[in-house]
Amino acid sequence: MNDIAARRLHAQRLTGAPFTSPLDSVRWLTAVQSQDYGAAKWALAQRSRQTTDVELDRLFDHGAILRTHVLRPTWHFVLPEDIGWLLALTGPRVRAGLVARYRRLELDDKVAARAETLFTAALAGGSHLTRGELGEVLSADRISPDGQRLPHLIMRAELDALIASGPRRGKQFTYALLEERVAKPRALDRDEAVAELTLRYFRSHGPAQIQDFLWWSGLRTADARAGIALADGALDHQTIEGKDYWFDAAARPPGKATMVAHLLPNFDEYTVAYRDRAEILHADRPFEANVFSFGTILSNVVTVGGRVRGSWRRSVARGGVHLEVQPLDRFKRAETAAVEDAADRYGRFLDRPVELSWR
Repeated sequence: MNDIAARRLHAQRLTGAPFTSPLDSVRWLTAVQSQDYGAAKWALAQRSRQTTDVELDRLFDHGAILRTHVLRPTWHFVLPEDIGWLLALTGPRVRAGLVARYRRLELDDKVAARAETLFTAALAGGSHLTRGELGEVLSADRISPDGQRLPHLIMRAELDALIASGPRRGKQFTYALLEERVAKPRALDRDEAVAELTLRYFRSHGPAQIQDFLWWSGLRTADARAGIALADGALDHQTIEGKDYWFDAAARPPGKATMVAHLLPNFDEYTVAYRDRAEILHADRPFEANVFSFGTILSNVVTVGGRVRGSWRRSVARGGVHLEVQPLDRFKRAETAAVEDAADRYGRFLDRPVELSWR
């Protein structure tokens, strides 16, 4: 029961029975970091049975999955049923953390209110506009969209629950009025929302520490402790090597995952959702920053048994996809076969042939 990596793989449905729908994956994880849209789709697919890239595009364009700034100042996939209470709970803290940035960009509440009035008028009646088109709306009313002003005004409108993702237009993303994407967002009072978010995080990401939840949610320590208390026995606690972990009290022991490999995308919930990431590093394979595209394990990583063993990258060619793996050390034959299986899953997700090579 002390193999935290194996237990997290199981909790996140990277091992064991996958979800039948990617919507269930988002619902279980609550919010899935998605500033890299393609990578986030692959993250959902690895937790869902026979989900394809095309199917996820369809769900996104139809509004079954929304993308907005929530929890932290970055995009997340969320479900329409959750977007209202999540924004109400975490939006104010994200905005508070951006006050200094707003000041440097000369974006006070008056400018933000004018921008949101303009966005509302431009998007009303089912209109869907790209970021550039929203910038033109601001320029026409003499609000400068230059530099980082436009993305921050759009983010402010997202955090204020005014706009969210619309359907894609070709390869471009659009924005829509949230009230036109979600007729009746679910509302919770603050205590209910804190309890809901705390329970759902530790169930889907546990075993995890309070500091992990604080990093992921953006809430305060007092909120985390209140949320655990409000869970009323649905969460269990264990001290492992001097660290306190919380997890789903009903979780069953995971099966062995020593030879299960994953090609995790950048910012996958398995890597990004914890402040303390020591448990996913292999004790005998030291981390080498130069192997990873961001110099961190938040890059595309190869895991075996839940431990980071290398990085991967893809290049798209006519008729197929080439995957290149750069390992941290020599792989055993069974480990190599497990990575090949993961590459095959990626090919089925894209519905394209995949060629795998090793550096």
